[in-house]
Amino acid sequence: MIEQINLAGRFTLPGTSINLNRMGYGAMQLAGPQVFGLPRDVDAAIAVLREAVESGVNHIDTSDFYGPHVTNQLIKQALHPYREGLVIVTKVGARRGADKSWIPALSRQELIDAVHDNLRNLGLEILDVVNLRVGAVMGPSEGSIAEPLTVVAELKQQGLIRNIGLSNVTPNQLAEAQTITKIVCIQNLYNVAHRNDDGFIDDLAAQGIAYVPFFPLGGFTQLQSSALNAAAASLEATPMQVALAWLLHRSPNILLIPGTSSLEHLRENLKAATLQIPVEVLADLDAIGGGYVRQIV
Repeated sequence: MIEQINLAGRFTLPGTSINLNRMGYGAMQLAGPQVFGLPRDVDAAIAVLREAVESGVNHIDTSDFYGPHVTNQLIKQALHPYREGLVIVTKVGARRGADKSWIPALSRQELIDAVHDNLRNLGLEILDVVNLRVGAVMGPSEGSIAEPLTVVAELKQQGLIRNIGLSNVTPNQLAEAQTITKIVCIQNLYNVAHRNDDGFIDDLAAQGIAYVPFFPLGGFTQLQSSALNAAAASLEATPMQVALAWLLHRSPNILLIPGTSSLEHLRENLKAATLQIPVEVLADLDAIGGGYVRQIV
C-alpha cells in the first residue's frame, strides 16, 4: 500500500465545492516524445497515474491535444471509474499538426469538438474544469478573448462543463472574461526566475482564484540555475523540489501540476510538498527573479 503524503494543504476553487490538494499532477509528459503519439512504455505511464492518485493527488491536469488523445486515453485506462473527489482539469484552444506542431484552435466548431473529444476520451459526461488556452506559444498576447470564451460558456450552460478557467492570459483578459462567465483558475508561465505575474497572483489571491503555474524550471539563465542549485544543496533537496516548494511558499492560491513519466521523479515531486524553506533561503530564492519582496509575518 502506498503511503499518502501531506500535499501542502488544500484550496477550494471559488464558488464551488471542489477542494484540491495544492500538489497535483500534470499528465502532459505521459505522451510520446514532443507530447506526440504513444509513450515508449504504456504500463509505466499507467503506473505513474495510479501511484499519483494513491499518494493523495486529487488534481490531474491534462488536455486532449496531448498526444493528441493519448494522455486522456491513458488516464481513462489507468483510473476509470474515477474515485470520488478526483478532479480532472483539461484544456481547449489548440490542436496538433501531423508534423507535431501546436496550432491554435479557437473557432466555434474546434472548441465544441475539443470538449466532446475530452469527454469521450476521458469517459466522462461532464468536465469539472475546462481551461481556455489562448495567447502565443510561451506567453499571453493582448486582445479580446470574448469570442472563444463565449463558446466555452455556452457549453457550460449546456451542462458539458462545470467550471471554466483560463490559460496564458493577462489581467485585462481576465477582467473581460469575468463579464462573460465565472473564472475559477488561471494557468500561466511562472516560476522562481520568471515572475511577470507577481502582481497578478496577488490580485487573484484576493479574489480567491487559483493560480496554476507551468514550467517550474523553464527559462533559467546559467546564473539563476546556479543560485537555485546552491539553495537545493543547502537543503539537501533537488533543484526541482526547491523550485516547487518555493511556489507553494509564494502564495496560498498557487496549485502545482508538475509532470513526469517517471515513478522516481513523481515521488521526488510529491515530497517537495513537505519541504520547509528557511527564511534566509527564501530571500535568496526571491532574489533570483528580482522584483518580488516577500512580506515576513
